[in-house]
Amino acid sequence: MTRFVLKRAGGALFVLLALSVVVYALFYVAPGDPARLACGERCNPQQIAQVREQLGLNEPVVGQYLRFLEGLLTGRDYSAGAGIALHCDAPCLGFSYQNDREVTQLLLERLPATFSLALGALAIWLVVGVGTGLLSALRRGGATERALTVLTLAGTGTPVFILGLLLLMTVCAYLRWLPFPTYVPFGKDPEQWAWNLLLPWVTLGLFESAKYARLTRSSTLETLAEDHIRTFRAYGVGERAIVTRHAVRGALGPVIALSAVDFGTLIGGAVLTESLFGIPGLGKTLIDAVRVVDLPVVVGVVLAIGAAVVIAGAVADLLHALADRRVALV
Repeated sequence: MTRFVLKRAGGALFVLLALSVVVYALFYVAPGDPARLACGERCNPQQIAQVREQLGLNEPVVGQYLRFLEGLLTGRDYSAGAGIALHCDAPCLGFSYQNDREVTQLLLERLPATFSLALGALAIWLVVGVGTGLLSALRRGGATERALTVLTLAGTGTPVFILGLLLLMTVCAYLRWLPFPTYVPFGKDPEQWAWNLLLPWVTLGLFESAKYARLTRSSTLETLAEDHIRTFRAYGVGERAIVTRHAVRGALGPVIALSAVDFGTLIGGAVLTESLFGIPGLGKTLIDAVRVVDLPVVVGVVLAIGAAVVIAGAVADLLHALADRRVALV
C-alpha cells in the first residue's frame, strides 16, 4: 500500500508540473500582451512596463516560466506602486492589479463558499444516486426499476441551470417556502448558511445523482453476476448477506472513485450553479475575472481547478483500492 500511495503521489506531482507548463504557455506565451491584460485598462504605459518587468516578461520564455514556478514554490515579490513592495507567499498565484490583492488570498476567501456547495451536493448525490441505483438493480425487471430508469434518464437530460431555475420559480416564487438564496458564511450564522444553500445543494445533488444511479445500477448488476457471488448462493448464504457484505462493497468501488473526482471538480468551481444562485465561490470568481479580463485571477482559478482535479484523482485511486480488494496495487 505504501508503494501504491507513493507512486500515485509522484504521478500527481508530475501532472501538476505539466499543468503549470500548459497554463503558463496558454495565458502568458500565446499571442497578445499579458502585461496589459494583467494590469487592466486603467493602466498607463509606464505601469504596464512595470508589470511586464515584475512578471519577468522581458526575459526568455524559459526564464519567465521558471520565475512563475518559483512563485508557486517559494513565493515572490510584487510592487503595489509608490515604492511599496509586497511579498506573495507560496503558493503564489500572482497579484491582481485590478483588485490590488494577491490572487491566493482572493481564492482562499471564495473557497469556503464553493466547498460548502460541493460538500452538501456530495451528500445528496450519494444518498439519492446510490440508493436509487441499488434499488433499481435489486428490483431488476419490475415496475420499480422501470420507473427509476425513467426518472434517471430525465435527470441526466435536464441541464443544471434549467433544474435550478425550475426550483427557484417553484419553491421561492410560487410556493414561497424559501426566500431567494443569499449566501451567508457558516461562521456568521450556521442555520441561515444551511437554509440559503439548500436549493443549490438540491439542484446540483439531483443533477449529479442521475449519473450515480446509472453507475451504481450497472456496477451492482455486474458484481452480482460474478463467480464468487454464485458460489455464496450455492453454499446457501442468504441473499441479504450476499448483497450487504459482498456485492455492495464491490459495486461501490467505482462510485467512490468517481465521487472523489467530481468533488474535486466542484471544488474547482461549479460555474453554472454558483452564477445562478449568486454564490461567491471560485466559479463565480472565474466568470467575473473573465468579464473584466483580469488575467492573474483567471490563471489562478484555472490552476486551482486543475490542482483540485489532479489531487482528487489521486485520492480516488486510493479510495477505490481500499473499497475494492480486487483492485491491483500497482
